Amino acid sequence: QVQLAESGGGLAQAGDSLRLSCAASERTFRPYAMGWFRQAPGKEQEFVGRINWNDGSTYSSNSVKGRFTISRDNAKNTVYLQMNSLKPEDTAIYYCAGKMASYDTWTYWGQGTQVTVSS
Repeated sequence: QVQLAESGGGLAQAGDSLRLSCAASERTFRPYAMGWFRQAPGKEQEFVGRINWNDGSTYSSNSVKGRFTISRDNAKNTVYLQMNSLKPEDTAIYYCAGKMASYDTWTYWGQGTQVTVSS
């Protein structure tokens, strides 16, 4: 069973940048897409964005578009979430996830990493 592990979370001030990483445990893992989600206290899980593994095309939610960028390193089986111009409302636990087909559910999930942004 493939495991995903996020890292890079922490404390930041408004306007700062952080980069989250998500590494897959199996080098042979070739998902259709990898996604980032977040969940703030007392709120529902929110889709942040995703990247298609084969062609690297990305999609980001309106709430982070222009500030967050998703990228991948195929050789390292790692996906990144570059977060710039952080806002206090970005405070959440961030999760990465993987799916094996476009019609598939997000099957693989990491344990999450906390991002806290102070004003």
